Amino acid sequence: MKKTLPMLPLRGQYIFPNTVIHFDVSRSKSVRAIEDAMQKDQMIFLNNQIDPSIEDPGVEDLYRVGTLAKIKQVVKLPQNIMRIFAEGLFRAELTEVCHEEPIFLVETTYNHINQQAFESFEREAMLRMIKDSFETYASSWRKLDQNIVGYILMQNDLEVLIDQLATHIPFSIQDKQKILEEMDLKQRCQTMLVLMQEELEVMNLRQQIQEKVKLSVDKNQREYMLREQMKVIREELGETSVEDEAQEFMDRLKSLRASKEVKDKIKKEISRFQGMNGGSPENSVLRTYIETMLEIPWEEQSRDSDDLDRAQEILDEDHYGLEKVKERVLEYLAARAMSGKKDAAILCLFGPPGTGKTSIARSIARATNKQYVRLSLGGVRDESEIRGHRKTYVGAMPGRIADALKRTKVRNPLMLLDEIDKTGKDQRGDTASALLEVLDPEQNEHFTDHYLEAPLNLSDVLFIATANDLSTIPRPLLDRMEIIEISSYTENEKFHIAKNYLVKKQREANGLGEQQIVWKDDALEFLITAYTREAGVRNLERRIGQISRKVTRDIYQKRHRKVTVTKKVIKDYLGKPIYEWEKESLRDQVGIVHGLAWTSVGGATLKIEVNVMPGRGRIQVTGSLGDVMKESAQAAISYIRSQNRKYKIKSDFFEKHDIHIHIPEGAVPKDGPSAGITMTTAVLSAVTKTKVLGNLAMTGEVTIRGDVLPIGGLKEKLLAAKRLGITKVIVPKANERDVREFDEEILEGLHIIYVKTMNQVIKEAFISKEQAQE
Repeated sequence: MKKTLPMLPLRGQYIFPNTVIHFDVSRSKSVRAIEDAMQKDQMIFLNNQIDPSIEDPGVEDLYRVGTLAKIKQVVKLPQNIMRIFAEGLFRAELTEVCHEEPIFLVETTYNHINQQAFESFEREAMLRMIKDSFETYASSWRKLDQNIVGYILMQNDLEVLIDQLATHIPFSIQDKQKILEEMDLKQRCQTMLVLMQEELEVMNLRQQIQEKVKLSVDKNQREYMLREQMKVIREELGETSVEDEAQEFMDRLKSLRASKEVKDKIKKEISRFQGMNGGSPENSVLRTYIETMLEIPWEEQSRDSDDLDRAQEILDEDHYGLEKVKERVLEYLAARAMSGKKDAAILCLFGPPGTGKTSIARSIARATNKQYVRLSLGGVRDESEIRGHRKTYVGAMPGRIADALKRTKVRNPLMLLDEIDKTGKDQRGDTASALLEVLDPEQNEHFTDHYLEAPLNLSDVLFIATANDLSTIPRPLLDRMEIIEISSYTENEKFHIAKNYLVKKQREANGLGEQQIVWKDDALEFLITAYTREAGVRNLERRIGQISRKVTRDIYQKRHRKVTVTKKVIKDYLGKPIYEWEKESLRDQVGIVHGLAWTSVGGATLKIEVNVMPGRGRIQVTGSLGDVMKESAQAAISYIRSQNRKYKIKSDFFEKHDIHIHIPEGAVPKDGPSAGITMTTAVLSAVTKTKVLGNLAMTGEVTIRGDVLPIGGLKEKLLAAKRLGITKVIVPKANERDVREFDEEILEGLHIIYVKTMNQVIKEAFISKEQAQE
């Protein structure tokens, strides 16, 4: 049969005979086709576009086979849209196009194919097979509405069943068109069975894939869910994701002043970070590494000051005395400014504790307008403290040098290596060896930190080291530094430091005004001599602070309105003087001689005591003495025994007497050869029962032939003698050139006697019988 009627092309939506669908129409040509059909018998030919994306299709863009349908209802919607409810009636084939404008008017043919006859029971068998196949499909595809499933299974008309299945099963457009174009029912049933079987196989394969994926995903599902939750939490808290962090790092990298090598290294690590899982442990390690690399001042510098007058003013303002130190520092700064070279020598400030080494380094930083950073090396034994750890280790971090640069944010600070003499070494490495590269101007331009894995330029850093004892510093490291000695303070220097600096500092620290506490000069001098005994001024500052706190309490409790600190006030606050008793021991005695020693905390006096007792010639040495000092005692005995006739000592005296040599303060270790002449004098005094001058001290090494050899640390030793009240000091003749370089203030009140042999020592130290009778 043929029929001429309007045609409406559909886009991806199929209508089969025996089914009802609704669709929306908005194209003007389609709207006119609907209106034309409604004016006639409501019949319309619905077919599909080959390409649904074409907006205005021609006849060649359409399938030839479609559905002859009847429009049941038209609903007009806003924006010129019509919703159409249509019922499919017959399969129809486009045979002729009458015209294409203003609507498609076509001639169609339907019910024109002779149907194949079914054999007996074949129709029923086909019906059951299709239903069984659909039931299997429905049980696998849970999304299918169960009401629709029930409705389809109730159909007993084979043709209706096929069309309902084609409508509700999500076949592809091509498969649906294939079913629509099959005019023969028997052939259509076979096609439907094949398509349903293919769809079942696809669904089974899909389920297998899903099971495999589930097995692999289940393991990470919990982590994934947690990560997603963390992502949401981070977004709520305003924190950034990995992608945001990576972009932030890239932005910071663009503004970073660094070499191409360093930038390429950072960029590579950022790329790795960007592709990394946010929950991975390595993510946080890499993030920390990138942040550290971006914070290192690769090319950032501060502008140094070359104004020597200002430097002189700052050094004088911060420190009293230390003229040679200030002069050497100014020379160093002038040479650095004039030459413009970065490889100037590294300075090492060497001296006892409390003499201002650390504070003068801070003043140098202020004078040169450099950032100041202090590295305490005392007790550091691990090489990684200097060079850093490999970033692959847990808890890895850059070394102290790189970390100090990161804190100062410039690559040319003043870096104080405090207590460089107290570094150590163990199985983890040698710290001093690691410092060799840091302090070598030829190498430190490309210093390698294990954590950074990129060369770090240290040539612009001004290194200043401090040390108390040079003997513990390895020779190669010591050779790289220029030594500037900061010796012990004299009592006059301590007085001026206390008056100009310490009193003011402690007054402000304890909230006192200038009128509330006033120090008398003689009170300060009394405090220095009677309550402190040190090379520096730390203990003196503590004593001044102790008195200031007591004054603060008295004023706060309204006991006094102001306090003038005098000797009596000091005794009331601090009690009886600590060192007053030592001066009472400066009397002439037999077998007791004052020696002088150098220690890492300054000079010290040693009272060497000798007792002679009847015995069998045993010599005993006590007082926690080292091997060198014990050998000095043996040398003293050997010299005296060789000179027994000269000093009228019986030849069998040493076989019939025991000699005990003791140095008090037995808990303090003592060593060194400079007590040689002191031991010899003390032993000879005890053996001959001759008194030794009490106001005399001596230092020098002795040989078994009686020669006196030079010693070191003489300045600290003379200051120690002055503190004790000694007025006469015997030193080796070879040290005379050292004494001439000392300030007059150090030598004031001391009578220095230079000796070359023990005969001269005995002559100056022993009291003759005539002197004893007087």
